[in-house]
Amino acid sequence: MKEPLLDTDTISYFFRGDQNVIKKIDEYLLDVGYINISVITYYEVMNGLYYKDAKKQLERFSKFVELNNVVPMTLQSANISAGISAKLTKSGKFIGHNDILIAGIAIENNYVLITNNTNHFSRIENLEIDNWKFNT
Repeated sequence: MKEPLLDTDTISYFFRGDQNVIKKIDEYLLDVGYINISVITYYEVMNGLYYKDAKKQLERFSKFVELNNVVPMTLQSANISAGISAKLTKSGKFIGHNDILIAGIAIENNYVLITNNTNHFSRIENLEIDNWKFNT
């Protein structure tokens, strides 16, 4: 089984108390001991929490990050993402840059992307996705 990389929406569901997502994360943590998120997801979550001035949530998310793995963006993942972006733009199926960067990181590291945003991410070739919100 490939290691999962949790998309921003999945992290949000987890922190909002979605029972399906919590159950899947707990199962994975018992087996492996840590969760992977991309540096792009880290940025998106932190940006939202700073914007809302959510000090308690910032503290809770920071503790979560300390216990897990933030996967960096590399030149290779940037190159993969640029290719994805060009292909989607040419086909008229473009999705947001942050999603493309997350996909590039997942592909480079051979991760399965855990997301509820299957409509966007299913447009990307060579990206394996799963949905822990509805696939329990």
